[in-house]
Amino acid sequence: MNGVPDYRVVIPARYESKRLPGKALLDVAGKPLLQHVWERAIESTAKEVVIATDHERISSTASDFGAIVVMTSNEHTSGSDRIAECAETMNWAETQIIVNLQGDEPLMPAQCLEQVARLLDTDSDADAASLYWPIEAEEELGDPNVVKVVVSQQGGALMFSRSPIPFPRDFSSFSEARNNGIQWLRHLGLYAYRVSSLNRFAQTRPTPLEQSEHLEQLRYLETGRRIVMARACERIPAGVDTHDDLERVQKIISP
Repeated sequence: MNGVPDYRVVIPARYESKRLPGKALLDVAGKPLLQHVWERAIESTAKEVVIATDHERISSTASDFGAIVVMTSNEHTSGSDRIAECAETMNWAETQIIVNLQGDEPLMPAQCLEQVARLLDTDSDADAASLYWPIEAEEELGDPNVVKVVVSQQGGALMFSRSPIPFPRDFSSFSEARNNGIQWLRHLGLYAYRVSSLNRFAQTRPTPLEQSEHLEQLRYLETGRRIVMARACERIPAGVDTHDDLERVQKIISP
């Protein structure tokens, strides 16, 4: 499979946000945050880019900047559930690969979208695919907004958590652990899955680990499904979860 994989990008976008209400529509360098995310997606090799939302203001704004928009239920508990409804509305085939690009990732390199789609396309046993990046700063370990992942030698995700995993029991410091070969990985907010797997996910009730950590990817692991992982081909800056994140992204994007 040397050619470009056949994939669609869906950007789930809610209006409600506990830390940043109306986050998708917040102004960043003269454009809504969501528009920056969409612009990164249309730079990719995806056959189609769709915004899936439950809010009329988001729908209207996205239509104004030229996006394809699908309205979905406001009762979904995760972005993947929302994307499953979008896939049904779009009548995509069971084998169609969808890349889930979260609506708060305005700095996502377009090459990473194709990378995660290709990762899934070349692994027929995987239910989903995602990416990681090595954690380089000690303060990220204790930050619950930085999701950590542990990956097997075969490339499958073993666990995701907002807590520091693995725990460096025998080392007194982050630097000592790193010098002895311990590595921490930041999970990146990017997934690929086939419609068939996505539908199975959406038909499964949220699991205890998922509800505890507020991480939807744990529903896959807790129900025995496999997520294949790879290091991102480019560094992906953190998305926008807090006001500090918003200010950081403003400085990067502003001319």
